[in-house]
Amino acid sequence: MSFLLKGNEEMDLDFNKEQEMLRKSVTEFLSKECPFDTVREIEDSAEGYDKKLWKKMAGLGWMEIHFPEAYGGLGDPFVDMTIIMEEMGKKAFPSPFFSTVILCGLILMEGGSEEQKKTLLPKIAAGKRIMALAQYEEEASYLESGIQLSAQPDGGNYVLDGRKLFVLDANVADDIIVAARTGEGVTLFLVNAKAPGVSIQKMRTIGKDNNSAVTFDKVNVSKDSMVGGPGAGWSILEQAAPKATVAKCAEMLGGCEEAITMTVAYAKERVQYSTPIGGFQVIQHYMADMRIAYDTSIYYLHKVVWMLDQGMDAVKEVSALKAQVNEQYKFITERAVQIHGGIGTTREFNIGLFYRRAKAFETILGDTAHHHDRLADALGM
Repeated sequence: MSFLLKGNEEMDLDFNKEQEMLRKSVTEFLSKECPFDTVREIEDSAEGYDKKLWKKMAGLGWMEIHFPEAYGGLGDPFVDMTIIMEEMGKKAFPSPFFSTVILCGLILMEGGSEEQKKTLLPKIAAGKRIMALAQYEEEASYLESGIQLSAQPDGGNYVLDGRKLFVLDANVADDIIVAARTGEGVTLFLVNAKAPGVSIQKMRTIGKDNNSAVTFDKVNVSKDSMVGGPGAGWSILEQAAPKATVAKCAEMLGGCEEAITMTVAYAKERVQYSTPIGGFQVIQHYMADMRIAYDTSIYYLHKVVWMLDQGMDAVKEVSALKAQVNEQYKFITERAVQIHGGIGTTREFNIGLFYRRAKAFETILGDTAHHHDRLADALGM
């Protein structure tokens, strides 16, 4: 499907043959290697991911797709990464892929020194390095002012003091990129997760999405560990955020599609008053509304992905997309659970995996209110 834009520029939203093959291979791998019972087992494990599956994923080349060839990657377009994320979303697949490859990978690509990129990106691409981003604090703010963890100069080094919350996959990370406040502003530091003074405690969350609280107690880091220069941290985070946000939206919409598929199948099988409940008009209307919500969002996702691959400014579109997907994922999964009835809230029923993720993922890289504010600012209001 393609559209003609102003200036006769064509926006092609069709996937090519290689991308369809990528989608098929990801689907087949996850269906075989990580059925929903395995997902629940991984969620309950201490690590929150499966090391064997992680190595297999690296062998399939998923982690190297979007990295430049100079750093061990394939240099493929961003759309390929969103295909992987969408299929992971359909399977509710738990892994440090988003935190490592997407979040930290993009940050390193945007702001890392040449030495950092040459050292770390090939290791990430090979599945030999897991990383986490420590940004959010107790104020629960998405703004630059919410970063208060201090980094005080100490000779040629810095001393980090403070606490970060909701750090994805910190418990299994080799390195943590820490957003700290220096005299110049927000600065990013690359910190060994096992450095003296770093303590990590897993947090119990509704999504079981492997979040941790990370405390930095007088942690010494060298000036060379900076990602970007002093005070450049917020700019780097903002540069990495659009693609990271859209990748998360792709994962969420994968979950939306699977929730609809599951619920349609259930409505055809569940019999009430001697009739499958899918024959009742109210259920049909619920399902129609769910499908409309998904379709409008998935096409907008494809548009925004195309814009990012073209190097276009998509600040307004990214915020509009995340705000919409936040609400549609919750709406679709809430309706799905309602159609399933009380059993839909039980841990044994697969629809609950998506219901929990809908609420948890809303807060990642900006909740709806935050993106409404960003969109209003971008519109000059």
